[in-house]
Amino acid sequence: MTAIATLTLNPTIDGSSEAETVRHTHKVRTSNERFDPGGGGINVARVLARLGCDVEAVYLAGGVTGPVLGGLLDRAGVPKRCVEIAGDTRISLAVHEQETGKEYRFVPAGPELTFEECQRCLDAVSQLTCSWLVVSGSLPRGVPDDFYADIIEIAQTRNMRLVLDTSGPALKAALARGGVYLVKPSLGEMEQLVGTSLRDSGRIIAEAKRVVESGGAEVIAVTMGHQGAIMAHAGGVLTLPALAVEVRSAVGAGDSFVAGMTHGLAIGHSVEDAFRLGIAAGTAAVMTPGTDLCRREDVERLTAAIGISGY
Repeated sequence: MTAIATLTLNPTIDGSSEAETVRHTHKVRTSNERFDPGGGGINVARVLARLGCDVEAVYLAGGVTGPVLGGLLDRAGVPKRCVEIAGDTRISLAVHEQETGKEYRFVPAGPELTFEECQRCLDAVSQLTCSWLVVSGSLPRGVPDDFYADIIEIAQTRNMRLVLDTSGPALKAALARGGVYLVKPSLGEMEQLVGTSLRDSGRIIAEAKRVVESGGAEVIAVTMGHQGAIMAHAGGVLTLPALAVEVRSAVGAGDSFVAGMTHGLAIGHSVEDAFRLGIAAGTAAVMTPGTDLCRREDVERLTAAIGISGY
């Protein structure tokens, strides 16, 4: 049995590069180009593979770019299961401007799915044998807002613990269904969920506890960038500050957090230590340029600094 499977409905081929200055109209010459397999669940799977976890990435891909994504996953050493679709897999681009240190990110909407393609995705999830299922990323066009609620139902019948990282109507519909073990919204996604600003930590904690008490999720971790993160579950609330490191890129920090915390839970850490491992992995991700995500050696160093061992 696979320990952890990840599901990505709207994956991407992530391109990244650097430019001295980004200017309109003019040709912008770039350097240090790289391409990586991307999208929420795929990023989580890449990190889990780097941490030595038994993982499989399930994803929807197709068109002329679908095989490219598969090749990138093979190169990254990530076991994969592709649900083929007709539309072209999207290509995203992140450009780091050397002059200012700013990062520009261009993210297409991606292909539109048919009803039949959605059904093939549900069938693929129904065939999984894993202990944990990480569902991460946006819903493609053509997919109903409550689609993740269907995934949750399948996970429950298959005795999988489900980890959810999405936003907007898809997040709201999933939490209304209930049955999620861990949900990880960013602060912005949490504010969108509750429909109001949550700049005060007390209000963030109150809304996080509400999610747990309502049965939406057993554990909720709200990530807040340089402000750290807040976790709530039936056993209480834990607030952790961000770790001080040099920030190179914000790409994949949330996905790395999800991977680190899920891995901690899967190997038997307490929910508090798994939360700390998530902080370490998310922090390690911002230390790498472009779409590189977190590196194992950085995660090891950061986890040792905060007193976690045996991951």
